[in-house]
Amino acid sequence: MSKKFRNRLLALFCLLVFLGLGGVFYVKWVVQRPFAVILFLADNLTPSVLTPARNYEGGADHRLALESFPYLALARTHANDFAVCDGAAAATSIGTGRKGNNGSLGVVSGNTKLPNLLEIAAQCGRLTGLVSNASLTDATPAAFYASTSDPLDYMTISRQLAENPTIDILLGGGAADFLPTLQGGRRQDGRDLLQEMRERGYDVALTQTELEQTPRWRSPKTLGLFAMGNLAFADEVAAAATQPSLATMVRHAIQLLQYNQRGYLLVVDAALAGKSGTQNEGERTLRELLALDDAVREAKAYAGEDALIIVAGKRNVGGLRLNGYPFRNDKGAGLLGTNAQGVPSITWSTGPESGTRVTPEGPVSTEPAASKRAAAIGTAEDAVVVATGPGSEKIHGFLDNTDLFRIVEKGL
Repeated sequence: MSKKFRNRLLALFCLLVFLGLGGVFYVKWVVQRPFAVILFLADNLTPSVLTPARNYEGGADHRLALESFPYLALARTHANDFAVCDGAAAATSIGTGRKGNNGSLGVVSGNTKLPNLLEIAAQCGRLTGLVSNASLTDATPAAFYASTSDPLDYMTISRQLAENPTIDILLGGGAADFLPTLQGGRRQDGRDLLQEMRERGYDVALTQTELEQTPRWRSPKTLGLFAMGNLAFADEVAAAATQPSLATMVRHAIQLLQYNQRGYLLVVDAALAGKSGTQNEGERTLRELLALDDAVREAKAYAGEDALIIVAGKRNVGGLRLNGYPFRNDKGAGLLGTNAQGVPSITWSTGPESGTRVTPEGPVSTEPAASKRAAAIGTAEDAVVVATGPGSEKIHGFLDNTDLFRIVEKGL
């Protein structure tokens, strides 16, 4: 081999090394990654329910906060084994990037545990947070830390959460799953998981006041459990007196997470829109989507312009429809009951008998369903996804819900 040829090979090698190092530098330091990544998830964030929610709040000309987001897509929501997913499969698909089976959390065939977004974010040096206005052991939040073929095994799920080292901020309901029966909980093994998490360094808050008093000047480890089960619905004013709203929990989570130099990932489960949908509570379902919208508005205000915020529907529960021809400015109670055409303004595909149910907070109305069941079931409908911030341009057209995993992962 001639000296001239060897020199050319050496020059080519040096060029390739230079290009490789340049590529690494570009990816790691030049490409802008969002400081904050916030992923909102909600049942019934679908076109058929989003329009009635907008009209309910302010009429046909009203616009919600999430409608200001510049990027929009529709996401396919089917499970690995069924054309209509349940909550566990939907959350697993988004949280792990692999299509989940109905009735399984965070696992694939053979109960192989899948890595999830919160674990990946922690490995990237980010702080992590999980917020829900239902129980933290419910299917959607559990998909981001648990692995089980039984999403109703709350004792195992809560134990997995208590032993999880990767989540810094936990705010929601479900205290009964963390406490033994002697302390008013429902654990049969006698373990006090609240005390165990205190011993692991978590500040524990049981009321909104205690949450507000949580120190923000040190590395955050905060567990907020504000109800034995799900938190109060948006219209349950008295029951919610000591409980933070979804928007309040989102604000506090951001304030606790934002001091990390490498940023954070926050996952928010607006669960109550699905809980009300299973009982055909139309007005409550619309109010809960508006509570989600308030939380989105709060996230935009506190996370800043450098945050990637994605708001994604998981599935449709019950099949709510707004019928007839309401006037352009009709809102609130004007969209409930029987409309000017003499038919119910709101109907459902499946669910309980219509009527009025008395609760401690007052009467709650349910609307008629085409197919009577003890509780409403899922319907086949693509979900709405909107996004803003660095990397949000990847949200467009038709997506699969597993694509959300990859979009968030690239932002970490």
